[in-house]
Amino acid sequence: MAISGVRYTEYLYVLKDNIDTHDKMPTTGGSRALANSFPLNDSYVAKKLREAGAIILGKANLSEWANFRGDLSTSGWSGAGGLTLNPYDITRNPCGSSSGSGVAVSANLTMLAIGTETNGSIVCPSHANGIVGIKPTVGLISRTGIIPIAETQDSPGPMGRSVKDVTICLGALVGIDNMDKKTLLSKGNSHTDYTQFLKKDGLANKRIGYFTGASGRNFKVDSVMSQTIRLLKDEGVEIIEIKEIVDINSGQNSFEVMLYEYKDGLNKYFSSLGPNAPIKSLEELIEFNKVDSIELRYFNQIYLEMAQAKGDLESPEYKKALADLMSQSRTNGIDKVMDMHSLDAIVAPTGSPAWKTDLINGDSFQLASSSPSAQAGYPIISLPMGYVDGLPVGVSFFGKAWNEPILIEIAYAFECKTNQRKVPQYLNAK
Repeated sequence: MAISGVRYTEYLYVLKDNIDTHDKMPTTGGSRALANSFPLNDSYVAKKLREAGAIILGKANLSEWANFRGDLSTSGWSGAGGLTLNPYDITRNPCGSSSGSGVAVSANLTMLAIGTETNGSIVCPSHANGIVGIKPTVGLISRTGIIPIAETQDSPGPMGRSVKDVTICLGALVGIDNMDKKTLLSKGNSHTDYTQFLKKDGLANKRIGYFTGASGRNFKVDSVMSQTIRLLKDEGVEIIEIKEIVDINSGQNSFEVMLYEYKDGLNKYFSSLGPNAPIKSLEELIEFNKVDSIELRYFNQIYLEMAQAKGDLESPEYKKALADLMSQSRTNGIDKVMDMHSLDAIVAPTGSPAWKTDLINGDSFQLASSSPSAQAGYPIISLPMGYVDGLPVGVSFFGKAWNEPILIEIAYAFECKTNQRKVPQYLNAK
């Protein structure tokens, strides 16, 4: 099978280890509790890749339970897989729960990888490891057979070394899946070939909002971002500065929604593993971690416990938090801002340079710009825009639901003009 002259059989993939495959590989979510968990079916994503002729090389380590387990967590660490290292400097953190997927691509171990994102877990490891990642609109790609956090915000997405590679992969993954009702919304909003939007002049006549909410937290990132803004203007982009996008309370509503949906989703996932599942409920998982010798060594499981304490999805508290979140992040958030200024997209730095990995104190985020798109369930793409002291820094473009074509146009044209990716040098390797 080929699209635009590129055969999928030429592509080798790794999957984040929260994506089911029905083969000899377990799907662990990074947890020792699922070390011998062999799903009964391929995930929808794995099935689509196999149908397209892709070769799945293996599973990539991740931040355990997609980095939604406890306080002071360290991105890239899991009880099952240990610690993932950043190939630019192995003392630095690879960021985000799709850390192994990002590192595998960056280190040239695979052509492409599939990650998942609830908030930042595709774009942050793409940024920190100097690659390209797309988190599409929730519903563009099915989540069936993926260990969940939150149905409202979860999405798988491709990670690769170029915009072209991830664009080719994106088209192979779309489709209607009756087991994931969110995908019904993608009818008429998806493309099986996104390469038609790879346009070198994709920046011309665009109106892009510059989200300045992430500015002022790292002057080195600010400097690289200023160069990016100048380049965009030179290429004919009209830049409009945007200070706020979503309501200040949307973050708390997002957290509430995640806790309720986490409990519901995990229990459903465990049920999908059949009668021989090693863990049959969230409650069992919590008890397993309490007696395991490794799982709670570095950080706790407070998010699992908070989720377990929640009611079901008929709870008035959940329904109110979800309704408020949709209003704050969509209707009165991204949609409102983009309509008000007639924007094609919004741009922001993806994050700050990779921090020193610290298993005692956990992650040290200085800035991140993924929350507006994450909370709305809208698309975002991150790609390299420069370097700070030899460490890659990414730029993110995001927009309204189903706006992947416009984001691809912008990102591809930017990549063609800048070509920023450098091969990692494994600094501080012994």
